[in-house]
Amino acid sequence: MSGTVGPGSVHGPSDWFLSAAERGNPSTAIDVGREPAAWTVGNRVEPLAHGVDYFARLAASIARAREGDQLFVSDWRGDEDELLGPEGPSVGDLLAAAARRGVEVRGLLWRSHPQALGFNQAEQGELARTVNEAGGEVLLDERVRRTGSHHQKLVLIRRIDGDDQVAFVGGIDLCHGRRDDAEHLGDPQAERLDPSYGPNPPWHDLQAEVHGPAVADLAESFRERWNDPTPLERRGLRLPRIVVRATDEPAEPAPLDPVGPPPAPVGRHAVQVLRTYPAKRPAYPFAHDGERSIARIYEKVLGRARSLIYVEDQYFWSDEIALLYEQALRRAPNLRLIVVVPRHPDRNGRISGPASRLGQLAMMEHLMEVAPDRLAVFDLENGNADAIYVHAKVVIIDDVVALIGSDNMNRRSWTHDSELSIAVLDEEEDLREPRDPAGTGDRARRFARDLRLRLWREHLGADDDGLLDPIEGFERWRRAAAVLDAWHEGGRRGPRPAGRVRSHRTRPVPAWQRIWAWPLYRSVVDPDGRPRRLRRQHRF
Repeated sequence: MSGTVGPGSVHGPSDWFLSAAERGNPSTAIDVGREPAAWTVGNRVEPLAHGVDYFARLAASIARAREGDQLFVSDWRGDEDELLGPEGPSVGDLLAAAARRGVEVRGLLWRSHPQALGFNQAEQGELARTVNEAGGEVLLDERVRRTGSHHQKLVLIRRIDGDDQVAFVGGIDLCHGRRDDAEHLGDPQAERLDPSYGPNPPWHDLQAEVHGPAVADLAESFRERWNDPTPLERRGLRLPRIVVRATDEPAEPAPLDPVGPPPAPVGRHAVQVLRTYPAKRPAYPFAHDGERSIARIYEKVLGRARSLIYVEDQYFWSDEIALLYEQALRRAPNLRLIVVVPRHPDRNGRISGPASRLGQLAMMEHLMEVAPDRLAVFDLENGNADAIYVHAKVVIIDDVVALIGSDNMNRRSWTHDSELSIAVLDEEEDLREPRDPAGTGDRARRFARDLRLRLWREHLGADDDGLLDPIEGFERWRRAAAVLDAWHEGGRRGPRPAGRVRSHRTRPVPAWQRIWAWPLYRSVVDPDGRPRRLRRQHRF
């Protein structure tokens, strides 16, 4: 699937993106009429690197929506009272006000599990009730595989006049804990994480704002889920009817009409919309055998990597994903891999902690054996030395292509939960040296390189000097972490060094805990949602 890589002319989206056949899901309408180009061009994508920036942009966009416009929301979690700015509005008030103005508000929230199990069923129901009472239609959706969730994070606005359609897609939920900024002092409405993050956990995340033809593909992704005729509640695990009635959900939600012509081109970015859906029964009508285009594009782009893979991820674990990285590192002797993860799991208790840490330990130990001098794993802390919870899901390959979305580097995200992501390839080359860091003729592109440098400037507390070249940048990260590590080990004497980068050290899991942690990890923490034939073949 990786194709041939060699010197020559500049390559395009067909070298990096999936064709409709490679997507492997003939049931979806996304690629209809575009074979083999299962992507769009002429888009404009802007990365929003903090919850405070995303929420401000989102609130302004929704405030402009008028009667007859459509507003689609899909989310893992939504908190009715989460403020989108210091003075509001709250998520619930903003969506309800749009519905009262005559905006067609449709929402799909994962039906979650009760708070007693550490989830957010009550919060989901409160947001749905608030919007539905105002005339919207928000559904609590349990059409997932067992132990799975709907993890997609999308807000999309379609204008009745066809102009200025916009979609927001990425890793940021509309809930507590996400409204943090570049200082990373935490959202005043705190998320509940492991106590090691303190009472107000600092939070690093990323969302992408999308304009142009790709908005139609994202709208079609929402429409496919909305029009699924499968009952919202799985047989055998039905909520008490009083809970459903309390949300004021419509008994028979009105179907959504076909998306229609895409918005006009507005920029220079090629965008491919990617999803994960599990194989389940009853099957998704838009993914009869599931969809694993997120996993498949990673197979393709990691196979092309030659210079630098930069990853920010909430988890970063899985044997089969480790194998893809191993193959990439063995294939390209100059390839560097930088991974940024949270310092501690979000749930790090006596049962949850060992199972969560074990998968990451196994993956990192394996890759360290393959390329100890070309792999570096870090976590982040703010200026007060408080650990930052890294919730971002972004990967940048060779300064050419960037992937942003809801999926994590684990088997659950690649096969089991519903996920939604985009791959972005800028047609404009970046003229700063090195212009072709991979030496393949792909050439560095503005979007991918600018995003990498923006994130690196924040994490390293540095300017672009010495960061453009992947090898120099890799060493810059290691030096920055070593200096800050030494400052901590020396009792924090003297001025605090610049930057937020620490060497990541996952707490070991003793042998006696591994006996029960491995089965828990494989069955609950990181389950497999592929058809059995693909599991046996170790294919996605």
